[in-house]
Amino acid sequence: MAGDKKVYTLAEVSTHSDRKDCWLVIDGKVYDVTKFLEDHPGGDEVLLAATGKDASNDFEDVGHSSTARAMMDEFYVGDIDSASIPAKRMYTPPKQPHYNQDKTTDFVIKLLQFIVPLLILGLAFGVRFYTKSSTA
Repeated sequence: MAGDKKVYTLAEVSTHSDRKDCWLVIDGKVYDVTKFLEDHPGGDEVLLAATGKDASNDFEDVGHSSTARAMMDEFYVGDIDSASIPAKRMYTPPKQPHYNQDKTTDFVIKLLQFIVPLLILGLAFGVRFYTKSSTA
């Protein structure tokens, strides 16, 4: 079967997901990496975790050498039917109305930002005036 260069569905490739039979999908191609499991520098668990899905991003994120990329040719068994791979979806959070948690209006906040420093300044002058007059 490895001699056939055919098109596989993701469901077909997903059945090859253990140490005795391990296939990966990378950049639209299917690779039988079973013989390479024990030689993989990152360990066999890394390869086994990438089965049953498009492992292209996993492969690219690691930053494989040109030697590693050249080795892939010997494990190539066919192509993946791109229609069988689920479309990647970007997560978009649901829109929520603006919620003012403490129910304080912007006017009150601005007023407090003006009054609090004045109160502190007045308190400082009062303390200074009181301590000055009691020492004289």
